[in-house]
Amino acid sequence: MDAHVDVVLPCLDEAAALPGVLAALPAGFRAIVVDNGSTDGSPRVAAACGAYVVHEPRRGYGAAVHTGLEAATADVVCFLDADGSLDPDELAALAAPVRSGDADLAAGRRVPTGSGVWPWHARAGNALLAALLRRRGVLVHDIAPARAVRRIALLELGVADRAFGYPLELLLRAGAAGWRIVELPVAYRPRAAGTRSKVSGSVRGTLRAARDMAGVLR
Repeated sequence: MDAHVDVVLPCLDEAAALPGVLAALPAGFRAIVVDNGSTDGSPRVAAACGAYVVHEPRRGYGAAVHTGLEAATADVVCFLDADGSLDPDELAALAAPVRSGDADLAAGRRVPTGSGVWPWHARAGNALLAALLRRRGVLVHDIAPARAVRRIALLELGVADRAFGYPLELLLRAGAAGWRIVELPVAYRPRAAGTRSKVSGSVRGTLRAARDMAGVLR
């Protein structure tokens, strides 16, 4: 078993959140921050905090995630948003069933820590997509922004979407491949001050993500 786990953090203008997020990673978890065109100095902040920084000029969540996956070297890789809305310390529990061989994919199921944390339009869209996945036999309740998986297995899965449809395509392909998927609760809290969600932060962002995911479903 590898001594460390790599954590891929797609990043677009998250300088305000990065110090806290990176400081909270569990021991043995190495941060790979994938800058996706930030203009707020995020790469410099990440490097100053000790993260390994790579750059992906193609805009898109899936593009950033895939570049981070290719840059990783650990057997087990976690994925986490860099905005402070998820507690990095919970990655240890998320990675555990994958590292032990009890699961092929561990996905976080977000549990809001207060009202207003998860806007209605984002929560409704997520619930609809999760319901469609369950109808296809993929028994999840969240299109997880936090997940753990074995690096080689994910590369071989061949997820092709490079935009917001990436998490949905991953789950669809994992289900079709017969992967053992476990869902674990993760606290979902307010984003760090000075950052803004590219998806749930606006109805427009949610609609854009829904468009990408609808393309995956088709």
